[in-house]
Amino acid sequence: MELIVTEKDNAARRIAEILSGDTANAERRNGVNVYGWGGTRVVGLSGHVVGVDFPPEYSEWRDVEPVELVDAEIVKSPTQENIVRTLRQLARDAEDVVIATDYDREGELIGKEAYELVRDETDAPVSRVRFSSITEREVKNAFDDPDEIDFDLAAAGEARQIVDLVWGAALTRFLSLSARQLGQDFISVGRVQSPTLKLIVDREREIEAFDPEDYWEIFADLGSDGEAFEAQYFYDDDGKEAERVWDEAAAESAFEAISSASDATVTSVRKRTRTDDPPEPFNTTAFISAAGSLGYSAQRAMSLAEELYTAGYITYPRTDNTVYPEDLDPEELLEEYVGTTFDDEATSLLDQDDISPTEGDEETTDHPPIHPTGEFPNRNEIGEDAWDVFELVVRRFFATVAAPATWAHLRVVADANDHSLKANGKRLIEPGYHAVYPYSSASENFVPPVEEGETLAIDDVELEAKQTQPPRRYGQSRLIQQMEDMGLGTKSTRHNTIEKLYDRGYIEEDPPRPTGLAKAVVEAAEKFADHVVSDDMTAQLEQDMTAIAEGNASLDEVTEESREMLEQVFQELIESREAIGDHIQESLKADKTLGPCPKCGEDLLVRRARRGSYFVGCDGYPECEYTLPLPSNGEPLVIDETCEDHDLRHVKMLAGRDTFVHGCPLCEAERADEAEDEVIGVCPDCGAEHDGELAIKRLRNGNRLVGCTRYPDCEYSLPLPRNGNIVVTDERCADHDLPEIEIHDDGDDEPWELGCPICNFKEYQARQRVDDLEDLNGIGGATAEKLNDVGVAEPTDLNEIDPDEVAAEVQGVSADQVREWQAELAD
Repeated sequence: MELIVTEKDNAARRIAEILSGDTANAERRNGVNVYGWGGTRVVGLSGHVVGVDFPPEYSEWRDVEPVELVDAEIVKSPTQENIVRTLRQLARDAEDVVIATDYDREGELIGKEAYELVRDETDAPVSRVRFSSITEREVKNAFDDPDEIDFDLAAAGEARQIVDLVWGAALTRFLSLSARQLGQDFISVGRVQSPTLKLIVDREREIEAFDPEDYWEIFADLGSDGEAFEAQYFYDDDGKEAERVWDEAAAESAFEAISSASDATVTSVRKRTRTDDPPEPFNTTAFISAAGSLGYSAQRAMSLAEELYTAGYITYPRTDNTVYPEDLDPEELLEEYVGTTFDDEATSLLDQDDISPTEGDEETTDHPPIHPTGEFPNRNEIGEDAWDVFELVVRRFFATVAAPATWAHLRVVADANDHSLKANGKRLIEPGYHAVYPYSSASENFVPPVEEGETLAIDDVELEAKQTQPPRRYGQSRLIQQMEDMGLGTKSTRHNTIEKLYDRGYIEEDPPRPTGLAKAVVEAAEKFADHVVSDDMTAQLEQDMTAIAEGNASLDEVTEESREMLEQVFQELIESREAIGDHIQESLKADKTLGPCPKCGEDLLVRRARRGSYFVGCDGYPECEYTLPLPSNGEPLVIDETCEDHDLRHVKMLAGRDTFVHGCPLCEAERADEAEDEVIGVCPDCGAEHDGELAIKRLRNGNRLVGCTRYPDCEYSLPLPRNGNIVVTDERCADHDLPEIEIHDDGDDEPWELGCPICNFKEYQARQRVDDLEDLNGIGGATAEKLNDVGVAEPTDLNEIDPDEVAAEVQGVSADQVREWQAELAD
């Protein structure tokens, strides 16, 4: 029997379809899909099925000094026992084994792990195949020309595993124990994660320290033959054109002079054309940046790209290469898109006299730039998000083989009372690659043709007061570019690092903004052990791991060097253990502080009840038992906005797509205390027997509802929207004899006709009911099929699975997505 081992189940299925000519059958063994035809079996792993860890005696955090982990033994053990058991069983019957995992450092390590498991069972020959896209041609070519496992490349991946485990575990335990932050609130530290976090914190410091300067700009509308265009005042500043006027008096003087001018005389007209070259092919960083402009996070973009790669629609998405390989025939690939959605674009490109792709500066031999394979997906099956990414990749390929664009530029300078005004026109005369790649800017600015000496009318002169702006936060794609420039992480890991920072509460929003915890951890590291957040140390280790892959260093040498570095870090940390813990604790408390308690003057803090709900409580407890409620949905975040009446900071409730600003908790409580219940009808539960009535109520946590006046004896209630003015109309529901309700906002929008509260809630429940997987947000037909392959056939199955395990097995599905689906079902 020939045994083929792939990295994931969907890759196994795809390769089996290609090699068997769609005749392969699937059977379940130990809960794992095995695809077979004739004398061949294909099994997919779920990424790493063997993990590195410390021996069991190191597992209790309180019983082991973190520094002991620096020199602790590293052991390997199965993380997916059913897959390991299946692989071993298949290996016993194998006469020939082929490793077909992804071709990169991580994929080579996964292949080596599979090799070692196979070797425990058989001496059968083991070969390695490599491909950059899972298409019929590439897969068959790879299997026709097998190679051997690159043990150096695998060792580089293993070194990263060991170094990250030792650094992350030792430092995470040290900081968490020092700050007494255990359980779910532990403080995570990582070799790449922490220097990346410092990047984000440093940028936030620049923003906070920024001192804006006032300046003024002057604009005027100039007219020629009834056509108006905008021009801007400028002056000579030591030979340079300057538009910003830094002195208010000078700005007002120039404004008055231009405003009093009856007209302006054209003193200069300059025309030129400029060539706008097409972009270079996509590498991973450029792809993430382009996907970010479409609204996709780095993690989501890569998940979608991996899904498209496994299905055979695009090439491998983890690459530094920006030069297409010599065997790529652009014309042949373009012809694949004739007759598809992209027919017009492909046909126009094929009509060009010359088709020569652009090239970037990076040329590597592992994978080509990201480009389409010629296979064409069904848009409805892959879902809109995957289609967006597919179209982006297709159009980027189109752009790289398209002609340059040509722009006509027109610069006009006019004089008004001895003050210069300029206008820059821009017109696209040859669209070139812009015709096939609409993602790059191609905006035009109209300026009519004028002649030197021509007199122009002046109208609508404006003096605008402005301020210089602080530097912008790094967007995810810009952050990944910074990480790449500084040697932090690899093309395969950078987007995962950012996702971890979100998951662990270090950053929020997009662009990423550091939380108080992030600032506290970075400050503590800078003060007491700068190596923890040093990019130099991390970049050096990345270079060392590259040296392993190239055969210039050994795994033992690099891991030993990293342990020595970590030993030095601990020498600095241990001396300041108490100070570090105090610093982090104080920062964490500040991040949860709203302001003074109205009863005793101590701080009010966001606290968590034993059952997991949040509330506001006094730091003076138990002497002061003052509390305020918070909404039950979401996780509270204290924001900078402060209530003028109570001097309390506002609270924002983080609840995914339903995130909202709660505001001042005391204001919400007072509004509820002052509001009177508005009775609207008879309670359907207890009205007949106990005369219970339904009333519109405002709760102290900010929620609003229709509830029974006999509460808590009767708990019947119906939710109402948090925001907007509730208006009870004269229209009544024929079924429930309740008035219909409208929700009015403060703007000009039409009111939301909520209708009868009971009818509305029944309709809401019907909309929210989840009968099939595809009823859940973000699950299309293709994703439902992949979930079904791992045993998730119905919505109820989602409640019984581990999100991390599913993410490891299902390409394009993250653990956070699974948790969101579980939360959606719980609601």
